[in-house]
Amino acid sequence: MALRNITTRGDEILAKKCKPVREITPRIKQACEDMIETMKDADGVGIAAPQIGIMKRFFIAMPHVESDDPEIRDKIYYMINPEITYREGTQLSSEGCLSVPGYMGLVDRPQKIKIKAQDLDGKEHEYEFEDFEATVFCHEYDHLDGIVYPDIAKALMTADEYTDRLEELREKYADDEDHELTLEEIWEGRI
Repeated sequence: MALRNITTRGDEILAKKCKPVREITPRIKQACEDMIETMKDADGVGIAAPQIGIMKRFFIAMPHVESDDPEIRDKIYYMINPEITYREGTQLSSEGCLSVPGYMGLVDRPQKIKIKAQDLDGKEHEYEFEDFEATVFCHEYDHLDGIVYPDIAKALMTADEYTDRLEELREKYADDEDHELTLEEIWEGRI
């Protein structure tokens, strides 16, 4: 495995639609392994091929970061030639991106999705994801169509502004253990 350079917003590769993977070659498999190392090194939960300069339709994701079970938390999905086949509901999502360092955006995403894709052995699988996991897969899928989240965000702020806002709200509600912060509170005044 090797660390790859992450393409950042402004590079025209991120605005282009990727081509299907015709054959899962050793180079594709190696790229996926490199993407895992690159994603983990950058503290991400997903990374798509164009983010490392490859214009093919595949990404990897590790969306269960909040699970207490290490086996579930560390599960990596290899999504080759993915297709979102079903979308249901809507949710607001605060998103960052390895290709847009230092920023956060508020994005509308489906609450639930079904997605089918091939794994590294070429076997097709269909998955169903909800909530944060659905957001992760939609975010990475967008990269394959040349969409970076600021292109569709309702609002943007720097990562520092976002962190400061969270701290401010946590202090405000420190005595109210039952209060759960909402995205509307975090993004208040920006949407």
